[in-house]
Amino acid sequence: MPADAAAPKKLNGLTKPLTLSPELAAIVGAKKDEKLARSEIVKRLWAYLKAQNLQDPANKQFFIPDKLMAPVFGKEKIKAFGMAKYLKTHLS
Repeated sequence: MPADAAAPKKLNGLTKPLTLSPELAAIVGAKKDEKLARSEIVKRLWAYLKAQNLQDPANKQFFIPDKLMAPVFGKEKIKAFGMAKYLKTHLS
């Protein structure tokens, strides 16, 4: 095993901890002032979608945002794989 194997991973767009807007933090269950990587945010969003049964039963690629998600994603049915574009204004 190389000596640098235990070194921390380089931070990039997916792994860099980011500050969440209060609306996004409420959806993913982030604590106040908790910073999360984009990959963790998406993972938690998928968990929320499945837990709340928000995926379109006819086509699971789509979901319909509930009241908690509306401030971030709006109220219209959207493609789940396109949800990342809605996150940029809620991350800093």
